[in-house]
Amino acid sequence: MTRATILIADDDTEIAELIAIHLEQEGYRTVKVSDGAAAVHAVQSQSIDLAILDIMMPKLDGHEVTRKIRETYDLPIIFLSAKTSDLDKITGLVIGADDYMTKPFNPMELVARVKAQLRRSFSLNQSRQAGNPVVEAGGLIVDPDKRTVLRYGQNIELTPKEFDILYLMARHPNKVFSAENLFRQVWGESYYGSGNTVMVHIRTLRKKLGEANHSFIKTVWGVGYKFNG
Repeated sequence: MTRATILIADDDTEIAELIAIHLEQEGYRTVKVSDGAAAVHAVQSQSIDLAILDIMMPKLDGHEVTRKIRETYDLPIIFLSAKTSDLDKITGLVIGADDYMTKPFNPMELVARVKAQLRRSFSLNQSRQAGNPVVEAGGLIVDPDKRTVLRYGQNIELTPKEFDILYLMARHPNKVFSAENLFRQVWGESYYGSGNTVMVHIRTLRKKLGEANHSFIKTVWGVGYKFNG
């Protein structure tokens, strides 16, 4: 079986080396870089399966790196940052990261999160290869194989998590999803009160869909959300 390749982007070389040692002990191949521009180049020039990014890096910060990666690639991204506020975490997830850990960190927990994200990525790729139906509703076309969303022919740029939320709900019109249910199915992790993360993703998704009156994604007060198909 081909070993997964993990990109570690952190200008603290000791931290990068510590992460690499633990990942390599688990059989992963690692690529270490110390600035954001090198991280983007590594993704563009090599077959990277997952990226671990610091936020505060020279040349390009982790947010800028994520935006550039998300223009073309759908690999899992884990932020590892000294920024610890809830706002920092939510911002990172909304920009397009799949997970967020704060420093100082437990290396074994980071390895566990890497494994979880790789499992989820593999499962999603298997589902795409199996062929999932295109969803059409009210001028909206959601194509899971191309990972595209069109509204009246106009392309709408979504982050991977925003796309996954929309496609999950659109495939089950009028089914009510709680915030916990959405988090478990889209993030593939235990909930632990991550309602703000789901709420922010729903809010930005509605904005991108041009949802002045929430015509697609309805709030069911006290319960959750549903797709009005």
